[in-house]
Amino acid sequence: MDPFSSGGSYGSLMALRWSHDLGPADWLLRSPVPWTRLVGLGPDGFAAYARLRFVPDPVRPGQSEADQDLPHDRPSDLDQARRALSVLAGFTSTPDDCWCAVWEGYGGSIAIPPALPLLDLVDAELGSVRRYALLHGRLDDLQDWERDVGDGLLVPPAFVWPTDHRWCLAADVDPHWAGVGAEEAAVAALLGTPGLDVVRTDPAQTQPYYS
Repeated sequence: MDPFSSGGSYGSLMALRWSHDLGPADWLLRSPVPWTRLVGLGPDGFAAYARLRFVPDPVRPGQSEADQDLPHDRPSDLDQARRALSVLAGFTSTPDDCWCAVWEGYGGSIAIPPALPLLDLVDAELGSVRRYALLHGRLDDLQDWERDVGDGLLVPPAFVWPTDHRWCLAADVDPHWAGVGAEEAAVAALLGTPGLDVVRTDPAQTQPYYS
């Protein structure tokens, strides 16, 4: 059964919970990769990496994402990410013990409790920082992401990972894709899933971006 369907095994009995403990995100802070790679593809150490393309890659220099002629019934970025996570759920021993990070920059779209500690990911090269709140729960709970995190927030979490660190999905605010680091079998499963536009990627290379 697809854990993100309305008939998921846990339904609405559970919900993502805001976390005051930032310790589970330490592995992100310890990753030696550049900031752009970290927020785009997740931490280092995975056997394979891929990009889940929410829209197709640009085909010419300077192309704007607005130039894409996308179907009006295209699944939202969030729905596409949830579909990918339903595949990744089969490649972790802890699907009921997972973590999400949400970027505070979405402002009024999210309801981060005012006293909640935030995770700082610093871009040392630019001297900038992105701050994230953490949530804990089951992968299945992401079916209620819009309800639990804010007022209809339709963007994916900035990071999702299981406690056993078997994979990580990273969806930064700027790219037109989400990055996935995982074992070879998990990436192969994503590549073979109908309805998902997934391509392998080399995290050491520059990734495509729209202008």
